[in-house]
Order: sequence, then C-alpha cells, then structure tokens
Amino acid sequence: MSNLNFLLFGIYPYIAIAVLFIGSWIRYDREPYSWKADSSQLLDQKGFRLASNLFHVGIIFVLCGHFVGLLTPHAIYHAFISTANKQLLAMVSGGFFGVLCLIGLVMLLKRRLTNPRVRAVSKTSDIFILVLLLVQLLLGLMTIFASMSHLDGSVMVLLGNWAQSIVTLQGVAAAEAISTVGVIYKMHIFVGLTMLLVFPFTRLVHVISVPVKYFARNYQIVRQR
Repeated sequence: MSNLNFLLFGIYPYIAIAVLFIGSWIRYDREPYSWKADSSQLLDQKGFRLASNLFHVGIIFVLCGHFVGLLTPHAIYHAFISTANKQLLAMVSGGFFGVLCLIGLVMLLKRRLTNPRVRAVSKTSDIFILVLLLVQLLLGLMTIFASMSHLDGSVMVLLGNWAQSIVTLQGVAAAEAISTVGVIYKMHIFVGLTMLLVFPFTRLVHVISVPVKYFARNYQIVRQR
C-alpha cells in the first residue's frame, strides 16, 4: 500500500468529515440566515419543477443505495441476497436513478448558466457545486460499466470493507481494503469526499435541515379582514 493511497483513503476521509461537521456547526451558529437552499424558482419557473424533481428523486435514491449498500455488513445481507445479485441490483437501480438525476442536473445547470436572471443571482459556489455534482454523477455511472467486468461482486465487497472500516475508525484497514480496486472507483470516492469537504460552504447545507419546529409553531395570520 502506497503512502498516497493511505493519505487519500485512510486520512483524507476523516479530514473531510471533520470539516463537514465543524464547518456546518460554525456556519449555523454564526450565519444562520445563510442556511438555506437559495431557490431561484421565483425568478423563472419554466422547466424548473421537472428538473428539480428528477434531480432530487434520483439523488435521494442514489444516496440511500450507497448508504445501505456500503454500510450493511456482509453477514446481514447474505441472509437475503448473494453478493453477485446485490451488485447486479446496485447496477440496475443505481443506473436508473443515476440517469434520472443526471437529466435533472444537466437541466438545472443549463438553466443556471444560460438564464440571465438566474445567472445574475448565482454565486460562484452555486455553479461550482453543480459542476462537482455532475462530475461525481458521471464517475458513478462509469463505475457501472467497470463493474460489468467482475460480476462476482468482489469489488463491492472491498468498497464495503473500506466504508465500514472508515466508520469504525480503522483508517489503515480502510486504505488497505481499497488499494487494489480500479482507478475509476477511487476517483468516485475522492470526489465524494471532496463534496463532504466543501459541503459547509455551499447551498448543500439545506440537505440536513429538518423543519421540526414548523409543526409546533403558533398559527400565523397572513391576512386579516
């Protein structure tokens, strides 16, 4: 195992996670009014709802699939499905929802770059995070084609071992587990970790906002006769 592999996949994940939590905490504490999605729907609604729905439905299922697929111990899912069938399921479902997400994302990025009103209110971080999402999504779809050369699920086992070793604070074991996988998988993981790193400084923070207080707040009088 090389030192670079250990740095990128044994140490960098913890740096990214630390910046994610500490940076989000500081931003919420110091700049609470910046904690929002900065929706541009009111500026131009043409095609926005379709693009937004495709993107959000796709990315929610993709993220849930990654979370369950990588962090479920092998001993648990083997009671229901084999490793090879689990990989096939991930390829089919991930490909379907990944394409949905890709279509919506391209529509949103095109709208933000070409619509004068939306572009005028866009921050550099808004465009950057959309481009980074696009790169990550394309890398993820490319891993599906790479997985066709090893349908036994062996690489998925290694990726699962990496993720579970990271969660259990075993950085050396994590780096060793991923050292032999293809470069496309490593690029996909690296970009994903980079997204965690920049998360607190972008509009993505709205992902972890849950309007719990909304259900307990007093009624508001908007208009009174």
